[in-house]
Amino acid sequence: MIERRRLVNTIMTTLTALCAFAVVGILVLILGYISFQGISSLSWQFLVQTPKPVGEGGGIGNAIVGSLTLLGLASLVGIPLGIAIGTYLAELGSGWFGTIVRFVADAMIGIPSIVFGVFVYALVVLQQGYFSTLAGSIALALIMIPIVTRTTEEIVKLVPKSMREGALALGAPEWRVTWDIVLPAAKTGIATGAMLAVARVLGETAPLLFTAFGSRFYNIYLDEPMASMPVQIYNYAISPFEEWHAKAWAATLVLITLILVINIIVRYTTRKGY
Repeated sequence: MIERRRLVNTIMTTLTALCAFAVVGILVLILGYISFQGISSLSWQFLVQTPKPVGEGGGIGNAIVGSLTLLGLASLVGIPLGIAIGTYLAELGSGWFGTIVRFVADAMIGIPSIVFGVFVYALVVLQQGYFSTLAGSIALALIMIPIVTRTTEEIVKLVPKSMREGALALGAPEWRVTWDIVLPAAKTGIATGAMLAVARVLGETAPLLFTAFGSRFYNIYLDEPMASMPVQIYNYAISPFEEWHAKAWAATLVLITLILVINIIVRYTTRKGY
């Protein structure tokens, strides 16, 4: 019996290890292929110049600035609101209203991103009469909110009750316990949830085609179309020119690197959490 258990344990351990290696291997293969295809087109000019006609060079500088601008504006709304809703659900959301909010958040996570784009297009773009940075940011914020909400709720629930009870026993009000004890204890997990939302929206193309649309120039105004890396990658990729295909691979590599850098920064700044 003992030998049989050891054999089963060895087999299962080997299988799980092979699955883990397979997942990591696929990821390494994808990153390696993207790097191989795109690194030859990377240059300083590519990172700072705007798109130009075929044969004249050009780059994705305006798209990088545009993506960061859209991400920043969306995060200013999506992340705080998602954290607030998730904290409410974890601390006070045991009733019928909390159940409805969870259902809506789960439904929003499963909705295709193009639906958010069409929704904002009808609600904002058609009313304004033009594509804009503001409309694109709203669409991305709507995508971020449910992801941050559900992640925050699950992480806050993992904070030990003893921490809450100890603070309450010392006479601290509930809002102070949540603000000063619960959220700092859960900040690493919340940051991870926020990063999931950031990675999701940085790669979105469909909602931006209906909202921010795109631009061939640098733009700092909220009421004008804004370039973005996913849309620029899409435009390069569907072109019939090999030069632009190479630029699409290079832009993809830059996008992945940008997500990685943001992830490292967030992890570093929240590494002292509980």
